[in-house]
Amino acid sequence: MIKIFRTSVFMISIFSFFAAPLQAARLKDIASIRGVRENQLIGYGIVVGLKGTGDGKNEFMSKSVVRMFDKLGMKLDSPDFASKNAAAVILTATMPAFGKSGNPIDITVSAIGEASSLQGGTLLQAPLRAANDQVYAVAQGSIIIGGDGKDQHLTVGRIPNGAIIERDMTADFASRKMYRLTLINPDFTTAARSILTINKELGGHFASAKDAGTIDIITPVAYENRGVELLATIESIDVNPDMKARVVINEKTGTIVIGDKVRISKVAISHGSLSIKVGDGKKGSDEKVAVLDSGVSVGDLVQALNKLGVSPKDLITILQSIKAAGALHGEFEVL
Repeated sequence: MIKIFRTSVFMISIFSFFAAPLQAARLKDIASIRGVRENQLIGYGIVVGLKGTGDGKNEFMSKSVVRMFDKLGMKLDSPDFASKNAAAVILTATMPAFGKSGNPIDITVSAIGEASSLQGGTLLQAPLRAANDQVYAVAQGSIIIGGDGKDQHLTVGRIPNGAIIERDMTADFASRKMYRLTLINPDFTTAARSILTINKELGGHFASAKDAGTIDIITPVAYENRGVELLATIESIDVNPDMKARVVINEKTGTIVIGDKVRISKVAISHGSLSIKVGDGKKGSDEKVAVLDSGVSVGDLVQALNKLGVSPKDLITILQSIKAAGALHGEFEVL
């Protein structure tokens, strides 16, 4: 029970955010399958067709253009090439898991020289490589600059479907004998709940936890060479994830996010004209005291302070002081 006695009137509104009790979540939303991930690609290219907003004369741009013309069968008399209508760029893209040869992907084009704008430019054919230095896609196309025309960032643009995948990411999931799940937020309780639920769904002891973030699953006989169906069954299983008691505060915006497991021990707080007492609270004759039962959650405390009109700044100060006194049980993070 919370008893509140107003000490003064505050004209400052307060916005408090409370983390609701966790509900069941699908395994596909709290865990990833080892080996199923995106891959980053990077490349170097030349953008042409600019309206005098390119690099002009610089060493790497000159060498790139000379080399390009050489491949096209045209020899330049001078190794020095200068044009404000061309620019050197870095290309970045993300290849999706199970990306197949012939599928298109979007690319981002970023100027690396003195170009002031890539507006209206066309990227010439350029390879995109993965971390293993292998070419997985080839990019080319007209650059689109986003924005409303007022605050545009003209040296970065995109080419939707601007690259074509040239090599498949090899991954044979259908015939695997074992699969591994990795929890996005490692937690022993969540891992234990997950293996119990998976084993119940599969009708046997097929799942085991290697640690707080890793779950190994042996392929049941009924799912041999049917890995896709097995993973589809597993990732749709509902699990109640657990979480640490935590308070997250953003002092810049006054936002407070509080986990429902955070608790406060017996403590007395005095802040300005406000007094709060948690545990063994008898109102007595002092009407300037907010009395809360021992073991209340931080959410209960914040709600009580909110009713008293405490400002976000004062609330953050009070919570930090309670944590410093050792009476707030849970992680405390300030952004």
